[in-house]
Amino acid sequence: MRAARLIKMVLLLQSRPSMTAGELARELEVSERTVGRDVLSLSEAGVPVYADRGRAGGYRLLGGYRTRLTGLGRSEAETLFLSGVPSALRELGLADAASAARLKVSAALLPELREAAAGAAQRFHLDAPAWYRSPQTPAELPSLAEAVWDDRPVRARYRRKDRDVERELEPYGLILKAGVWYVAACARREGQGATGEAEAGGGAPGPPGSRGAFGTAPGPGDAAPVPPFRIYRVDRFASVTVAEDGHFVRDPGFDLPAFWAERAAQFARSLLREEVVLRLTEPGIRRLPHVTEATAAQEAVAGARGPDPGGRWTLTLAVENAEVAYAQLLGLGPECEVLAPGPLRDRFAAAARRTAELYGG
Repeated sequence: MRAARLIKMVLLLQSRPSMTAGELARELEVSERTVGRDVLSLSEAGVPVYADRGRAGGYRLLGGYRTRLTGLGRSEAETLFLSGVPSALRELGLADAASAARLKVSAALLPELREAAAGAAQRFHLDAPAWYRSPQTPAELPSLAEAVWDDRPVRARYRRKDRDVERELEPYGLILKAGVWYVAACARREGQGATGEAEAGGGAPGPPGSRGAFGTAPGPGDAAPVPPFRIYRVDRFASVTVAEDGHFVRDPGFDLPAFWAERAAQFARSLLREEVVLRLTEPGIRRLPHVTEATAAQEAVAGARGPDPGGRWTLTLAVENAEVAYAQLLGLGPECEVLAPGPLRDRFAAAARRTAELYGG
């Protein structure tokens, strides 16, 4: 375990000019004191690790030192061949490049590890698209992928409800969620400068130090605000034109996975605009997260009151609307009693009477 950690430390220092003890501790998931001991061990083993003192100090390797401890073990090789989603690579136009990379890696592996690719592929398969949906590659996905890779701005026409809108975008990253592609981007109005007024809920100035999407530079003394980001569905782009020259400067603080996780949670929560009051049995409480939005169900259960003399718990659940709540909660059957709102309770009572009549004979 420690040997693997020491190797990882050397590889981390080899890939970066310098790292602080705190950064190494986070990457290696150990304490800073352990980092200090490991650095001492590496020095005693002849690895030239040097500590820069002072406020901006850190650890670095001297003299362009390069380790040859880059051989892959079996589990590492199998993990490498599992990385990526074949269908996603194909839609991004990277299937050939991925295939060539796998062949090169296979050729470089020891003979006893070369079957790792076939072994991994026969044991694990990731199917990204959702059920009951024919996967379709958005026409503009390859163009957006090109822009994302090269940090190039794009001029795009985007379908919004019953009309198309023109946007200049700085695309930061692509996300594949349940077979649907999204792009995270900074948006700007047509012809807007880097410090122009942002569109309500949409356009935004570029990242600090960036130029406009197609070369519009900020004026003298203009501030460079941090850009807000938006999510766009790629299949709603009617056209995408990638700027032939010029690049935008990425906001160094942008973290795509964290941004997507936050926005996805916000979106799911924003749909829950109404509340219903329920009385549930213990089995009903256990099944509630499986028929409604899981986070909302967990929050409702955490605030439940009870049990009453009949063994039921009373709770308030956030739902999208009464129609959706009816469809979801009907699956709990007699384990769930709707107390409010009144119209929804009446609807469940009517459904119960019809069900009793259907089975009463």
